[in-house]
Amino acid sequence: MAPRATWKGTLKLGFLSCPVALYTAVGEGDEIHFNMVNRRTGHRLRRLFVDAETGKPVERDQQVKGYEVDTDRYVVLTEEEIEAAIPDSTKTIEIESFVPRDRVDRVAIDRPYYLAPADAVGAEAFAVIRAACEKAGTVGIGRTVLFRRDRVVMLCPEGPGFLANLLHFEYEMRDEAQAFDDIPAMKITGEMLDLARHIIGQKKGRFDPAKFEDRYETALMELIRAKQRGETIKPPAAPKRGQVIDLMAALRESAGASAKPGRKSSAKPKSTAKGKTTPAARSTRRRKAS
Repeated sequence: MAPRATWKGTLKLGFLSCPVALYTAVGEGDEIHFNMVNRRTGHRLRRLFVDAETGKPVERDQQVKGYEVDTDRYVVLTEEEIEAAIPDSTKTIEIESFVPRDRVDRVAIDRPYYLAPADAVGAEAFAVIRAACEKAGTVGIGRTVLFRRDRVVMLCPEGPGFLANLLHFEYEMRDEAQAFDDIPAMKITGEMLDLARHIIGQKKGRFDPAKFEDRYETALMELIRAKQRGETIKPPAAPKRGQVIDLMAALRESAGASAKPGRKSSAKPKSTAKGKTTPAARSTRRRKAS
């Protein structure tokens, strides 16, 4: 059974256009959800809004949205006023530019979707846009209104269609300097670097999502089933963590553990070094998060 489209509209490039459908690329899967329950009665709880000053419940028809402009001072907006502020949806993704894929900041990339032709009539025009994009080695950057918000969309050729990622606006992204500026500059050379590279070489492989299991979800389900059976739940003992004292010894031990039996390490000392990334090499974001 074909999946249900999240959104339908038109893909437009200049005077070329075609009907398209947007499909969710990532779902919640079998994620476990909880309800809040009264421990004494076992009844489910419901959320109740109360006045912060009087403590009295507020009926739904008296609940409005407010933006705090000062302490306990709000600008109140009605649903009608908010609806009027939402950009008019033209149901069109208009491609405004094409850029190399590696020039798009990875921090800007948000939730993925699949974009496909909505019907056979527009399939040829869709294929032309996609093929031209793939041939040029670029991604298309467009704008549209999705889910009541103005959105920037990146279209990357994927199979016979497009992988469409919503992009964050600049004001949403934080400068990496906030996290990285306090990292001291270090030169890693010789055997230490070679051992680390050897460990990486031993663990090289292809990314396969099927190899990874959500251990938290699995443990939760096992816990739920055990409680259903009336079993007594005992918390597991905390794992013992050894303190790494000698970094070189830890690297040598890791390299030996990752090497295949009967094969010697091919790591040889090299006098290579790698310094700290210079500020000029970093991606810049003019507007930093406060």
